[in-house]
Amino acid sequence: MAKQVKKQQVENKPVEKGKVTYPLGKINFILMAICLLLIIIGFWLMTGDANVGDKFNENLFESSRVTTGPIIAFLGFVLMAFAILYRKKDNKPNDDNSDAND
Repeated sequence: MAKQVKKQQVENKPVEKGKVTYPLGKINFILMAICLLLIIIGFWLMTGDANVGDKFNENLFESSRVTTGPIIAFLGFVLMAFAILYRKKDNKPNDDNSDAND
């Protein structure tokens, strides 16, 4: 019975001829751009001068290079997966299915 209800719901969706649907929407690309920006900022925070010759560079162990940068870059990568998988919910009521569910 559950298979029949699911099959009816799929068949009742109107398909417009000539309209192309893409797996990712505009909001996905916006979220992915924000995540890419976070990744770039995280890697930028990790950059800096290295040790040169006999002189020790104390900036090598700054908190922005060791902690903040990697955390921001990691959040960018994790949120990138969310941005790709995100699907906007349709809040439009479907009158065609209201009769079948009663």
